[in-house]
Amino acid sequence: MTPTHKELDDQLPDDARAWLDEALAEAAEAARPAAETPPREPSPGEMPPAEPPPYAVPLWELRFASAGRACGQHYADSVRTLLLVEARAGSATLTRLYQQGTAAERRAVLLALHHLLEGPVALPLVEDALRTNDTRLVAAAVGPYAAEHLDPHAWRHAVLKCLFTGVPVDAVADLDSRAAGDDELARMLADYAAERTAAGRAVPPDLNRVLTLTGEPSEEF
Repeated sequence: MTPTHKELDDQLPDDARAWLDEALAEAAEAARPAAETPPREPSPGEMPPAEPPPYAVPLWELRFASAGRACGQHYADSVRTLLLVEARAGSATLTRLYQQGTAAERRAVLLALHHLLEGPVALPLVEDALRTNDTRLVAAAVGPYAAEHLDPHAWRHAVLKCLFTGVPVDAVADLDSRAAGDDELARMLADYAAERTAAGRAVPPDLNRVLTLTGEPSEEF
């Protein structure tokens, strides 16, 4: 669960707390409709502000990229998620930040999806993460958004990807309910375990747990 702004304030040092306050204010400003934020009238004799170039990066997105340096890597995921939520980032912004971001920034986008989007429009991001062997990306990809929107076939393969890469199945949101009574998942798990055993390789410890959730008897492969 993502910490709230107040919870982070209680944990961050003073300089990081001030940075976060400014960053969230910039994100909130970006989320306001243009009609609510009329430009400030210049004072007599003051030059009017220059129009920003059309390609200018919003300030909060620069903060998104530098969250780890400003607040520490331990808090970076939480800070970035709060920024995305405060900015009300839509699918186009999330997709751009994911495609252009580092692995850490991509992970934060994946963690924020269920806070921001209701439909399956961001599934390509989830599917892209599941094609990698980056365990932190895979773990982020199988969160609540994937649980709600991945179809059964893709979801089963996501579970197998966790087993294959060593991601604990605790990362899979709604695992108990989605695995319950899933005979096809049980078959895939048994086949995977048989392949590992035949090759003289260890079967992931979580496999029997997931197999039990499907309703099939647990076996010690």
